Amino acid sequence: MSEQSNIPKEEGLDHSLALIQEGYQYIPSRRSKFKSDLFETRLLGQKVVCVGGQEGAATFYDKERFERKGAVPKRIQKSLFGENAIQTLDGEAHEHRKQLFMTLMTEERLQQLAELTREEWRLAASEWAKMNQVVLFEEAQQILCRVACRWAGVPIDAIEVKPLARDFMAMVEAFGAVGPRHQKGRKARKKMEDYFKGLIIEIRHRRMEPIEGTALHKMAWHRDHKEKHLDEHTAAVELINILRPIVAITYYITFGALALFEHDVWKEKLQSGDEESVQMFVQEVRRFYPFAPFLGAKVKNEFEWKGHTFEKGQLVLLDVYGTNHDNRLWEEPYAFNPERFRNWTGGMFDLIPQGGGDYYNGHRCPGEMATIQVMKTSLSFLTNEMIYNVPMDQNLSYSLSRMPTYPESGFIIQGVSIKSQSTV
Repeated sequence: MSEQSNIPKEEGLDHSLALIQEGYQYIPSRRSKFKSDLFETRLLGQKVVCVGGQEGAATFYDKERFERKGAVPKRIQKSLFGENAIQTLDGEAHEHRKQLFMTLMTEERLQQLAELTREEWRLAASEWAKMNQVVLFEEAQQILCRVACRWAGVPIDAIEVKPLARDFMAMVEAFGAVGPRHQKGRKARKKMEDYFKGLIIEIRHRRMEPIEGTALHKMAWHRDHKEKHLDEHTAAVELINILRPIVAITYYITFGALALFEHDVWKEKLQSGDEESVQMFVQEVRRFYPFAPFLGAKVKNEFEWKGHTFEKGQLVLLDVYGTNHDNRLWEEPYAFNPERFRNWTGGMFDLIPQGGGDYYNGHRCPGEMATIQVMKTSLSFLTNEMIYNVPMDQNLSYSLSRMPTYPESGFIIQGVSIKSQSTV
């Protein structure tokens, strides 16, 4: 650490346990305590600088200052992202692979995603009408797993969707966990990588032919920036990085249902069919409720910012949750208010639930567009095509110390029925 640095420092030998115990609140609470957008701490035995706010996010996404290589811990690669995944790349390799992901986010492909999402919700809801109660968090996983596989061109006739969805969610659940929950995620990833690697091999040996333009087809035949096919393992990893995030939208759907329950006026607005209201509501769900707590990068070239010299190779964490609740960016940030997005122009570094920056020339998650499409379709279905009751004898609270988190009860609904077409 440069002696010139005058940023606040968290005293003590290591704060990894505090991070696990405090979860989403670890970085924001210290930014508040220190009254600073950056501070130094120690995590897993190394010095780490945490940054936040709009200016901090803009600095974090400066490609001349930061890189992703070496920033994602092996424990996260082996559970959430996979090794040699797009999240670990920089420069030409990252830009080339980013283009691969962006080709899946065309207007036509996103419209197809919406149609598949609507189909699967209708099929599921017809089954729920026969059940006494439904745990939305559990059922939505299976719906979105089917959507993800169909959209990506993965054949699901021979797959049991329930355990497949469970494995995808185990990878996500492993992110902020230690012990059994983390090990479960690692085992799930190994199993999924082996399975999808087998599919890639089948395709390359011409024993199966996926639909052209789907993620399965593109991953199988993609050539990297050196004009070489991705190895089978990496192709499988990136296919999973299409499927898993769609299944993970389960968290947002469940929180969206909670918001509809707690804010009746917005349920009525969504029922009116006003597209702007749907868009605003979805954006506020993404801003208000916890999803990614923070993101990491390493200093590429030494630079100075706000009195601190960022040394080459230093790990830096961006406060995602805290930036989404920064009172300099959002009026009454801890109040749920979709109206704040009515005249929002779409800043690259203020609303960052899935990261910030630019889609085409940076590290902003290309799956953000798919997330918004699936959320809009799903929440519109819940309000316009389904009738259900929310029993009061359930725990709808969620813990900010758990990463990722969701309502304790999973959001139970009862008395499901499908609205007649004349009322939709």
